[in-house]
Amino acid sequence: MLCFYLILLLREISGGRMLSFSGLPGRGEVRENSLAGASVYTFNVILSPSNASVEGLPIIINSNPLTKAFRINPGSSLLQYNVATTGDPILDYETMPHTFDLQILVTDNAGARAMQIMTVVVLDENEPPAFQGNLATQTVMIYILEDRPAGTVYQFHAVDSGNSTSTGLSYLGTPGEPFSVSSTGTISSSKVFDYEKDPTSYSLNITVTNGQGLSTSRTVIINIINLNDESPYFTITERVFRIKEEQKTGTIVATMTAVDPDGEVFTNILRYSITAPQGIPYFSINPDSGVIQVARRLDRDTGPLNQHPNISLEIHVEDSPNGGRRNSTTIVITVEDINDHPPECQRYTFREQFYETMSIGTVIVDLENVCWDRDAVAPNNQFNFTGLSGVGSYKFAQDPPGSGRITLVGNVDLENKTGGAEEKDYILNLVVQDIVSPFYPSNIYIFVRILPVNEFEPVFSSPSYVFNASETLAVGSKIGTVTATDEDIPSTGISYSIVAGGGTQDYSEIFWIDPEKGTVQIVAPLDYEITKWYLLTVQASDNDRKTQTVQVTVNVLEANDKKPVCSSSSHLLEIPVDLTPGTNINSLYISCVDRDSSPRAFRFFINSGNVNNHFTFSPSAGSGVSRLILVSPFDYKRGLDRVWEYRLEVFITDDNLLSVENRSTVLVQTGTVTLTIRVIPNPTTVVPTTPGVTLLTSRENVYVVSAWYVPFIICLGILLLLGLLGYLTFLLARYIRTHCQPKPKEDKKPLIKTPVEKKKVKKAEIWELTNVNTVFDGEARDPVTGHLYEFNSKSGARRWKNTNVPPESETKDPVAQVTTTRRNSGQRYLSRKEAETNIRKQGREDNVPSAPPEQKIEISDQDNSRKLQVPKEESLRNGSAVPPHRSPIPSPKIYPKYQSQA
Repeated sequence: MLCFYLILLLREISGGRMLSFSGLPGRGEVRENSLAGASVYTFNVILSPSNASVEGLPIIINSNPLTKAFRINPGSSLLQYNVATTGDPILDYETMPHTFDLQILVTDNAGARAMQIMTVVVLDENEPPAFQGNLATQTVMIYILEDRPAGTVYQFHAVDSGNSTSTGLSYLGTPGEPFSVSSTGTISSSKVFDYEKDPTSYSLNITVTNGQGLSTSRTVIINIINLNDESPYFTITERVFRIKEEQKTGTIVATMTAVDPDGEVFTNILRYSITAPQGIPYFSINPDSGVIQVARRLDRDTGPLNQHPNISLEIHVEDSPNGGRRNSTTIVITVEDINDHPPECQRYTFREQFYETMSIGTVIVDLENVCWDRDAVAPNNQFNFTGLSGVGSYKFAQDPPGSGRITLVGNVDLENKTGGAEEKDYILNLVVQDIVSPFYPSNIYIFVRILPVNEFEPVFSSPSYVFNASETLAVGSKIGTVTATDEDIPSTGISYSIVAGGGTQDYSEIFWIDPEKGTVQIVAPLDYEITKWYLLTVQASDNDRKTQTVQVTVNVLEANDKKPVCSSSSHLLEIPVDLTPGTNINSLYISCVDRDSSPRAFRFFINSGNVNNHFTFSPSAGSGVSRLILVSPFDYKRGLDRVWEYRLEVFITDDNLLSVENRSTVLVQTGTVTLTIRVIPNPTTVVPTTPGVTLLTSRENVYVVSAWYVPFIICLGILLLLGLLGYLTFLLARYIRTHCQPKPKEDKKPLIKTPVEKKKVKKAEIWELTNVNTVFDGEARDPVTGHLYEFNSKSGARRWKNTNVPPESETKDPVAQVTTTRRNSGQRYLSRKEAETNIRKQGREDNVPSAPPEQKIEISDQDNSRKLQVPKEESLRNGSAVPPHRSPIPSPKIYPKYQSQA
């Protein structure tokens, strides 16, 4: 029954389908050390129904013990699978378990599953012996020193893989000599090695074999270490070297080579050095390569090398920097002279001056015995002179050739242009150079200046000059240029000056001439109406005081440069508001003149200020006199006119005779007249009022606006003087009071007071109390009770704000007592006690405490019926009629109810 239910359960799990293995569970065997992919076991999968398919490959879901050494591969037929090795890790019978249980799971496409167990058994195989230590995995390299005694070189170990012991193993080393291998794995040498004679390396093949005939081989390389037991020696045979002087620092002179018999290793570490003191400053040796180089400048011509050009060097070689073996040799280096200096002279530049009248054959300069060559030996120190070259060199020559003696052979007269003597300066280039390569030259420059002789006077380009200048030209303008030349070559320089003419009554000098360029300029304004032409005398002079003069006429051209000038530039007019149109205002005539224009050229017009065009001029053009006419009446009643003072800017131009097109191109002058017209309203005239503010400013033209600082400084000075005067007065009064005591008055009071019966008039003061309705304009909270109260910011009076406060009788506003002092001769005065009694009585009637926090004393004046109220804090104590001043802080006595709490 249990099996039946189990079958039903399996059918339910598999969805009604059956999935099983063929060949599982099973047992497979595999040998150790099998390669990856070795087949272990083959099984099949059975599907029901047959149309189902396996979902992927069967998988190993678990193993005991755990391993990744196996996997499942597809077999040769459908639904056949093979368990194979993965090679990770490789199976080893000696180090791994001998059996593995694999759980294999397969799933079809319908979701059915099946699982079985397969056992894998690892079989042991006979393996060759194995080396241990470094020799087990790699080739071993052994190093031994030469001259080492024969004996043990290396010890290795090997074991049999079957029993993990070294019993029954045999060893063989090939080739044998000069090494041998013992039965215990010891490698020994049979001789003493010499690195320079014997091989430096031996390769020994070690083979170990077990009792079954299986063997393993490894290689041992034995290297012989070289020892420093031989001295190096030089291989170079040449001992004398030559080098030219002036070689660059670092130039190679020779290379010292040496060899160490101990081998290349010691040859590569050879160290070279120089010990000769004579050669150390000039030469150095590379300690590694043995290259001898120039260490400083080699000058054969100066210093010790001039007398001793041969330098001996002692070269040492050493195979170890610290106590090694060494050897030495001596070489000689000869420094040879080269032609490295050009010829030198005392001077290379000669400057000579001669007059243009000097004769042919004159010696210019003699260069004999002024040059030399600093090279050490001939022919490097020999030189000669070459031919002349340069500007004008054909007029000079060496006599004899190559001697350096320069003479004149041509014409140098500056005025003789036919002979080509127009040159003033000659530059001669003479080269002195060596006679051997590289023929160093030294240039000698000879500057010959021919001094001119002043033989001719200046000559103007024209016998006279005429210049035209408009009277509108600005000061500094150029009006013309005069030119003079001098036949002397080169020109000695000409300066110009005005020696006569060019002055008027107002200006002594109107013209100025540039002394170098001859340009005539005006330095004062020209006026055609005053002077129409000027006659100048211009003088040209050279540097040798030779002069020449010429007449210059300057014609002044008329131009419209004057403005119309009127009889008065400003007028102040007053007219009634009801002036009849067409009336000549105040009979005003404007009369203008122009020095360079006819009155018919005048044109009058109002440029600005003519609001509503009430004014015009008649005639407006063609005359020098014009009248101001009112052309339209004023209308202030309807608001058409609002300006009561007109400032008219009147322009008078002299362009009336010009067409409209020419006025923009011709210079037109304009005169200006300012008219101020005040309209006087009639007494019955009603000035219309409009909302807004009307500012009426009365001005008098007594100073210009730009002079604002004048009254400011005057006022400031007055204030400073007044302050100083007051301060001095104060100091004087204090001094008089301190140092000048007043004269004591005579005491006329009798010693014994005699009673005089005289009726004294009793004076009294009247005190009036007035209740004032105090205005409370502030609000605050009482710090004792926490209630809000209102207070008067001036008097300090207070009262509670809400109804939850003490009775009003206890917080009633303090009465401001007003004291009025009256002084009438015919009125009865109250006594002081009566006044105090009335005050107390009035206070009781108004439920006011006897000491109010603040009172106002009102002083009344019967004559002008004005009152002055002064707020004060006062308390009437001990019946005092005059309360003292107190702080404006309200007193707690305002609240009688809380007086005990405070």
